Amino acid sequence: MESHQNKPQNQPVTPQSFIKEVLIVIALSLVIVLPIRIYIAQPFVVSGDSMDSTFKNNNYLIIDEVTYRLHEPQRGDVIIFKVPPTGLILQKEDVNKTVFYIKRIIGLPGETVEVNGDEVKIYNDANPKGMVLKEPYIYINTTPSGFSSLYKKMTLKTGEYFVMGDNRHNSADSRLWGSLPRENIKGRAVFRLFPITGISVFPGEYNSY
Repeated sequence: MESHQNKPQNQPVTPQSFIKEVLIVIALSLVIVLPIRIYIAQPFVVSGDSMDSTFKNNNYLIIDEVTYRLHEPQRGDVIIFKVPPTGLILQKEDVNKTVFYIKRIIGLPGETVEVNGDEVKIYNDANPKGMVLKEPYIYINTTPSGFSSLYKKMTLKTGEYFVMGDNRHNSADSRLWGSLPRENIKGRAVFRLFPITGISVFPGEYNSY
């Protein structure tokens, strides 16, 4: 004798069950995505031309917030950071306002940085007489500006960095507002996702000094 089993029938989807499933999906998405957004990576849209021609206005970047928890920032890294009060005052901004810039690390803690117009020289234990940086990434507008003759020499303390924009004649950076504290660094540019033709990993980084 053959045995017969009841086959499960498709149950109709009720509005209540649909809403429940949507809420579950949203909750799971938040559990997965929010920690990534908060602790690992953040989007950043370039505003302005201080990093021309390495980065253009409206370039869409993903910022790595983990690497600098494992090791210290290096010369040539392209970083996003919270502008210190001296920088905000220079731009006539409220010192309590949170503003982020994108620049390149030029000087490291303990080093002396000497800027003479468009030439940058680094003094450290390995180069006590100074090392002129080779900077193929910089863009210099041929139109004369105050930056052409700007001179600044600064010795960095522990936890201080000297940052500059690649567009050397149009960048408010450490030449004007001083050193950048380590705690102000948000992270480094790890992906460029827009424009499509410029998609790249670690865009703009340079370490062949």
